[in-house]
Amino acid sequence: MEQMDRKTYWREVRKRTAWLLVVWFFVGYVLSIFLVEPLNTLKIAGVPMGFWMAQQGSIMIFILLILAYAIMMSKLDRAAGVEEEAGTTAPPSQAH
Repeated sequence: MEQMDRKTYWREVRKRTAWLLVVWFFVGYVLSIFLVEPLNTLKIAGVPMGFWMAQQGSIMIFILLILAYAIMMSKLDRAAGVEEEAGTTAPPSQAH
């Protein structure tokens, strides 16, 4: 597979990060703050959904966003030919 150039790689990184930030904003602010009153008309196990989203749902979504970012970046790194090999680490810095 042909490796992508640096400009294309970073464009893809920024695009994917932007989409994940849009989801983060929507869940963290729109659902948990701005739409809390309308969501409170719905119940999850007897708990108002607006309250549930602010307390539990947003945290679970944030964890899923971290997982999605790791998976997406791993695939992108592989496609770009810059993935890390298993068991390797970066060499120590040579600061003197």
